[in-house]
Amino acid sequence: QDEYKPDKDLSEVDLKNAIRVHHALATKASDYSKKSNVLKLKTADWRVFLFQAPSKEEMLSWILRINLVAAIFSAPAFPAAICSMKKFCRPLLPSSMTKMCQEEQLRSHENKMKQIADELAEHKLHPVEKSLKSKEAEEYRLKEHYLIFE
Repeated sequence: QDEYKPDKDLSEVDLKNAIRVHHALATKASDYSKKSNVLKLKTADWRVFLFQAPSKEEMLSWILRINLVAAIFSAPAFPAAICSMKKFCRPLLPSSMTKMCQEEQLRSHENKMKQIADELAEHKLHPVEKSLKSKEAEEYRLKEHYLIFE
């Protein structure tokens, strides 16, 4: 709401409230009907933000630009930590520039989508009892949530 001043330094509050777009995805918020021209931004830490643009053209422009910047700052994920426990851990998502060109990124994403779809199908073949409140059931739900989100 404050007036934008390009020569003004960012404050600590500005930096604290910044939205990190690495590994984020902007899409039209088709499931949101209260207002028009709304886009949805899903971040790497699973937060969801809604933004309203003044027009459909601006909304599409914002989506394109946000996704372009997100792609540039989305280097491939590091593998998740491995330990002797069978605990599920999400992979680490670095916020550094990728060295891949757009075609390589697209192939990488397509391969990752296939891998995650296969992993989700395999995961669903071995369900745990829904009534269980154990760590095993919680781990199962966490991994399933992650795979669906990805």
